[in-house]
Amino acid sequence: MSSPSSPVAAAPNALQRFFDGDVWHSFRASPTAIIAAVIAFICVFCALFAEFVAPHNPFDLASLELMDARLPPAWMEGGSTKYLLGTDDQGRDLLSALMYGARISLFVGLASVVLSMIIGVGLGLLAGFVGGKVDAFIMRVCDVMLSFPSILVALLIDGVGRAMFPNAHDALAFGVLIFAIALTGWVQYARTVRGSTMVERNKEYVQAARVIGVSSLRIMRKHVLPNVLGPVLVLATIQVAAAIITEATLSFLGVGVPPTSPSLGTLIRVGNDFLFSGEWWITIWPGVMLVLIALSVNLLGDWLRDALNPRLR
Repeated sequence: MSSPSSPVAAAPNALQRFFDGDVWHSFRASPTAIIAAVIAFICVFCALFAEFVAPHNPFDLASLELMDARLPPAWMEGGSTKYLLGTDDQGRDLLSALMYGARISLFVGLASVVLSMIIGVGLGLLAGFVGGKVDAFIMRVCDVMLSFPSILVALLIDGVGRAMFPNAHDALAFGVLIFAIALTGWVQYARTVRGSTMVERNKEYVQAARVIGVSSLRIMRKHVLPNVLGPVLVLATIQVAAAIITEATLSFLGVGVPPTSPSLGTLIRVGNDFLFSGEWWITIWPGVMLVLIALSVNLLGDWLRDALNPRLR
């Protein structure tokens, strides 16, 4: 009588494969990546759940106390334990304002990166796969975009949008700002995807798909796109920090987010008026928050680039 067959081990799920993979091992072996991830997680968590984490609502006019304006941090003389990082010129708690302001900056940065990635990946796939005059035209547009400083292009687009819609609602103002930042960031995605697509289109699996009659659009979407997303994800991670800084720059110049929804850049601009009068905390803390977010995201992007490319390890 034959012995009963041994049970077949269940196939590992995606989460288990991730924890057993090289990327997770590289993350655990990198103290810099771990610290950057912790800092980024704290900043994102506080921004997303500001209503529950922040000690005050800095934009509730009924709760503001003008007598508490320009209070220093709690550990300095004249400070109050009620306001850990001090207050601004309107009596708003700076710690709470940082959490709410980081939410605006993160939203604008992530949304603009997603939009620029959609535009850049689509045009890069088209240029690299089709080639010819289409490729030449798209690349010349990229060259024109690269010949202008990105901040000037964003300023121009945002200025034109505000002139066309002077009484626009806040949602439309956010849309114009996101589009202005995205239009200056899609070029990097297009050039990166174009180069990878030109390599992939000559491989055997693409030729086999063509032989059996698969349409070019389906080949680009189902076969080529998944194989060129690695560099795109790394670039997107790094571009998030650049987009947040661009938004802060525009807000600092007064053409960013609406005044009713101030971001970190707006808080820095407001505090800059009091920097040399002794109230340094009004502009320093938003600047520190901006640096922490941008630095942690950049460090994670550098780690992800090395983790996904074995030759850089």
